[in-house]
Amino acid sequence: MQLEISTELAELRAALRRFTSERLEPIALEIDRTGAVPDGTIELLRDQGYLGMRLPEEFGGGGCDLPTYCLTLEEFSRSHRVFTLILDGSSGLNPIAIARFGSDEQKRKYVAGLANGSLTAAFALTEPEAGSDSQAIRTRAERTPGGWLINGRKHYISGAHVADVILVMAVTDPVKRARGGISSFLVDRGTPGFTVTRVETTIGSDAIKIAELTFENCFVPDSAVLGEVGKGFAIAMESLVSGRLGVACSCLGAADRLIEMSARHANERKTFGQPLADRQAIQWMLADSATELAMARAFTYETLRRVQAGEETGSATSMCKLYCTEMVGRVADRAVQIHGGMGLVRSYPVERFYRDVRHYRVGEGSSEMHRMLIAREVLR
Repeated sequence: MQLEISTELAELRAALRRFTSERLEPIALEIDRTGAVPDGTIELLRDQGYLGMRLPEEFGGGGCDLPTYCLTLEEFSRSHRVFTLILDGSSGLNPIAIARFGSDEQKRKYVAGLANGSLTAAFALTEPEAGSDSQAIRTRAERTPGGWLINGRKHYISGAHVADVILVMAVTDPVKRARGGISSFLVDRGTPGFTVTRVETTIGSDAIKIAELTFENCFVPDSAVLGEVGKGFAIAMESLVSGRLGVACSCLGAADRLIEMSARHANERKTFGQPLADRQAIQWMLADSATELAMARAFTYETLRRVQAGEETGSATSMCKLYCTEMVGRVADRAVQIHGGMGLVRSYPVERFYRDVRHYRVGEGSSEMHRMLIAREVLR
């Protein structure tokens, strides 16, 4: 395992840590207070160069590699999960998919706007009967003169209620399905037949919303197909490595902040005339959390190094996603326990972290799904 990072990344981490503490943390407190992202947040991140980090420079992106992007996610997640979602919206699955597989027309239409934050995108795969089993989607796209008619329903789609463009996965050949029968379509907000039918708040921050989308004879032209017809499932699978490692690094940052808050509280809080830090029970919770974080960071950084070097990683990205998401859940639970009553009160960040990190064990593939993928490799 290699835990070292380059000198450039170490310098970037220091700059990110200062920016997160000085500029993002006050915004995080405002988000907690109001349940909404304050005006000017997108502009701040854009002006500092944090939007479109992985997009091509020719479209206004940063042209950064995956380790740089993941390190940014790690540091931003020390403050608020909203910031990692904003980064994902400009450098995650949708923007990268359009930049890699889009036509020249699609790139001109969307990529620059996604890079500067003037456009937002959402990825619509999950359906009432197709979550982790993405091959089971029922939304259909059928050929019609000049384009396609999309019919179906998507739900639990992050940020779709405000997205300017939705990347919709639909079945175009029910016989082939995942083997050449699922296609990707770019559907603009306001397209006739496309409606946002419900918006819901999750267990996490009130500022994070998910939406239900309905498509009823929604016509899109042939130019809305992303990549080749029938290659949509492959486009979605292409994002798995960066998506899993992005989640893993977000968990590293959140766990690091939780341990930091817990250690500070243990040193300051006194019971029966002694600091909590003198209690063996508290010491062991902190020791277990620090050890698990160190193990998670070492494995994740090594996997990032291998991915960047083009090496075969097998199920390592699934292992990173599984272990880091389970790890941060345990760290958050211990943090609440260490904080006692304070850990249950909404005006303290530790309570919000506890709720926000619960999402990671479900999103980007549930823990059970990743265990299944890992087991398949072991058995093979």
